[in-house]
Amino acid sequence: MPVPDSSPALSGISHHRAAVNGTELHYVSAGTTGSPVLLVHGFPETWWTFHELIPLLAAEHQVFAVDLRGFGDSGNAEGGYDSATSAEDLHQLIAHLDVGPVHLTGQDISGATVFRLAATHPQDVRSLTAIEMGLAGFGLEGLADVTHGGAWHIGVLAAPGIPELLFAGRERELLGDWAFPAMTAVPGAITDADVAEFARTYARPDGWRGAAGLYRSMLAEGAELRALAADRPLTVPVLAVGAGGGPFTAATMRQVTADDVASAQLDGVGHHAALEAPEALSAALLDFLGRVDAR
Repeated sequence: MPVPDSSPALSGISHHRAAVNGTELHYVSAGTTGSPVLLVHGFPETWWTFHELIPLLAAEHQVFAVDLRGFGDSGNAEGGYDSATSAEDLHQLIAHLDVGPVHLTGQDISGATVFRLAATHPQDVRSLTAIEMGLAGFGLEGLADVTHGGAWHIGVLAAPGIPELLFAGRERELLGDWAFPAMTAVPGAITDADVAEFARTYARPDGWRGAAGLYRSMLAEGAELRALAADRPLTVPVLAVGAGGGPFTAATMRQVTADDVASAQLDGVGHHAALEAPEALSAALLDFLGRVDAR
């Protein structure tokens, strides 16, 4: 299908849309052989955060990267934008693609979405890789506590109507002057073109709905996720990838997984690992996915 709304065209990567769960998801695909990989972005991102990683994985795998509802070029009409709804979106997307079970890879604020999918639909998931990811109920809420060094933007995003009031029309400045520089350790890794692509989609009418919904969900779902983890701990192989957040991701995943958790640490890399160190990240992923597929 045509590249949507001025999104950059990249060789070997094709764009698609799927009507699922009352919305329309935009996703890209690459690669034609090997086991399937589904990449799920965080904030302030879209599928584009994986655009350098995708070709590296596609040499050995079928690769799909999705814009969650409310993000990127996916639907953002009125409705639910919590992690449970997004998890159901992914469950239906995997069925639509007819490629399950997938190697599921989640990053940042998509943590609850991918955890819910793996816990409630284990038949969809071959493995789970968590990149710089936490979960409500297991310490993630602490990042919203500004009195103890937490991030101011979480409360702002979660407050109804406030993201549109404060951020609309300032997307490029917010992302390019604050969000990415504040969480990036590799100089020059995130280019002006990257910032422009992310800002393009957040600047859509109601372009903050996805981010606002997931952060609002995060502040309310801790008890539910703890109960889900106690009742249905993950049984699929899990890889925890840490970068700027250090061992936080691995410590979180060990609390929600029944078996051992493999871990990889990308030294000298900030929060946006797929943009800052795609080669190192792909090496860790390909090694893990190869070991899972060989079982």
